[in-house]
Amino acid sequence: MPEWDPEVEIDEDRARSLIERQFPELRGSTVTAVAAGWDNVVFRVDGRWAFRFPRRAIAIPGVEREIATLPRLAGHLPAPIPEPRFVGRPTGDYPWPWFGAKWLPGTELSDARLPDERRAPLATSLGEFLRALHSTHVSRLVSAGLPVDPMRRGDMGFRVPHARRRLDEVIARGLWEPNADVERLIVRSTGLPPPPRTLVVHGDLHVRHVLVDDEGALSAVIDWGDVCAADPSTDLSIAYGCFSGEARRAFLDAYGPIDGLTELRARVIATFLAAALLGYAADEGMERLQSECLRALERVVA
Repeated sequence: MPEWDPEVEIDEDRARSLIERQFPELRGSTVTAVAAGWDNVVFRVDGRWAFRFPRRAIAIPGVEREIATLPRLAGHLPAPIPEPRFVGRPTGDYPWPWFGAKWLPGTELSDARLPDERRAPLATSLGEFLRALHSTHVSRLVSAGLPVDPMRRGDMGFRVPHARRRLDEVIARGLWEPNADVERLIVRSTGLPPPPRTLVVHGDLHVRHVLVDDEGALSAVIDWGDVCAADPSTDLSIAYGCFSGEARRAFLDAYGPIDGLTELRARVIATFLAAALLGYAADEGMERLQSECLRALERVVA
């Protein structure tokens, strides 16, 4: 069984029943399934709201962090993020927390068909977004109570072996040809010391969690289930997995200087994410995401 298979199935009828019982003002609303990931499924309600239900137990702490943290974050960032408006209580027939937020329009970057040479404006916006998120101001406001890197993204003693395992998996499945530059990146990163700082980070920033409009401009950053305190390389991986050339330079100009060890960690995290998502995309028949992951494995060593 793939690791991302749901432990609990939530279909439109079940979502409608849960929503109407706890939020009578939404009775009679249309409920449409719109997206699913490894851990959660999302429904659009009445065209105005996005309701997010965990479908694996591992997602519960993240949903609780989203409910507690996102309202405090939203006003301090230069692009929209989900702000829980309806908070669902666990009940006997669905014992996990869930929430609804204003619907944020846009297309996942993985589906947007945005060529690399047109990504510089998006890169600038994401650099500015992460500069704000990683600021000491935001850390003072919301870091209290957040766990410190619970997924150990910035810990290369843990992350490098996981990146190598994911690469070995996609090689064994014939999804990717080994690349000597990627191998050198992995070798160089083995034995790096623990990162020296923690800031508030998104925690899982990749092409499915960045929404863009029809012109390719940033419209929202979604799916904050891994929000935590961690090394900024956790999020800066997007500079190396999503951008190259002029676009990467635009990102770095907007974000600010990145030291060599932070860059190295960010490239490893980007490699891990690309390989993990590549296997997922192949299993789920998501051809555009699969193509984006293959490009990411080229960008990380560009």
